[in-house]
Amino acid sequence: MEKCIAIIGTLDTKGREFKFIKDAIEGNGLQTLVIDTGVMGGAAFTADIASEEVALAGGKSLEALREARDRGMAMDVMMTGARKVLEDLYEAGAIHGVIGMGGSAGTTIGSYAMQGMPVGFPKMMVSTVASGDTSPYVDVKDITMMYSVVDISGVNSLSKVILSNAADGISGMVLLAKAMEIEEKPLIGATMFGVTTPAVTAAREYLESKGYEVLVFHATGSGGRAMESLIEAGYIKGVLDVTTTEWCDELMGGVLSAGAHRLEAAARKGIPQVVSTGALDMVNFGPYQTVPEHYKSRNLYKHNATITLMRTTPEENRQLGSVIAAKLNESKGKTVLFLPLKGVSMIDVEGQPFYDPEADRVLFETLQAEIDPGIVTVEAMDTDINDPAFAIAMAKRLIDLMEVQSSEN
Repeated sequence: MEKCIAIIGTLDTKGREFKFIKDAIEGNGLQTLVIDTGVMGGAAFTADIASEEVALAGGKSLEALREARDRGMAMDVMMTGARKVLEDLYEAGAIHGVIGMGGSAGTTIGSYAMQGMPVGFPKMMVSTVASGDTSPYVDVKDITMMYSVVDISGVNSLSKVILSNAADGISGMVLLAKAMEIEEKPLIGATMFGVTTPAVTAAREYLESKGYEVLVFHATGSGGRAMESLIEAGYIKGVLDVTTTEWCDELMGGVLSAGAHRLEAAARKGIPQVVSTGALDMVNFGPYQTVPEHYKSRNLYKHNATITLMRTTPEENRQLGSVIAAKLNESKGKTVLFLPLKGVSMIDVEGQPFYDPEADRVLFETLQAEIDPGIVTVEAMDTDINDPAFAIAMAKRLIDLMEVQSSEN
């Protein structure tokens, strides 16, 4: 079977440009399947999947969208429809890669559809907005963004080069695609921050010595969401969630929030997890001048030129403890919570700037009071989080949980 690349975009406004991409990809010996997401009609050429079909997949007829004259609603419908169409094609084995192109609207529709594809599936978006903040378009998936330099309006001497490069890029990804090697080693997801690196490194090395493969996610918001999505997709078989700091940013308005669904995937999927309180002593902001005015009198620490940390208070730790307990109490699988009684980060130990035994005490007491012992086991150790003994204890306990679950299945 010849490999096929899906081409997704608005043929009513950028038909000539999409025809150029289509011809270039087919010139590389690949098939194409064009999905039209335009609403107004007048496509420059006939798509394989017309915009009427995309709209219906999104829940409304194309005629209804045109009559409503509501751009926002049309965007929502075409985003939903394009994603559903692309997912169905992938599930049917009909496509092996996808490329899109557009301004802000086309990029929003195309990238949302691509976010429904699994990690490793080739994805490319040529966009006028690719030189700015691409996080809304990429999210936690491996979408390649290519800046179009000029507006995608006509095919000229410069855009020909850029569009040709894009077509060759996605063609190369598909033609030279490497299958993900599935090893016998079970995959473990672990979360790490700079201030919990010694703990995660020691735990990772121990787990690897016992035949496990560890994927380490930097707890910067996108890292936590990436781990959650891979758990949801079934790749990860055990979780060492050492660093739950993203909840600080979610509750206190920091810049590294992973959103309100952090700590849910493993609980929902019933995957064995060992969780701790890594870096719950800090909220992340940008340079000092970006710290909100009402926080300026707090205990602030300049981590580097671009990151300012704020120490969490006892009351904030009470909130954090309540949220984390509630999330873990929803666990369907084996879950253990480890508490490092002498400090939750590298700078939350005696002599360091965020050392605050009272704030930590409130955190630990809240967790112990609100955790359901019938669902979650709590283990407190008289060490700080980066003590090798604490790290190895977490790793050993995770192995025990995974082995028990494996024997039960």
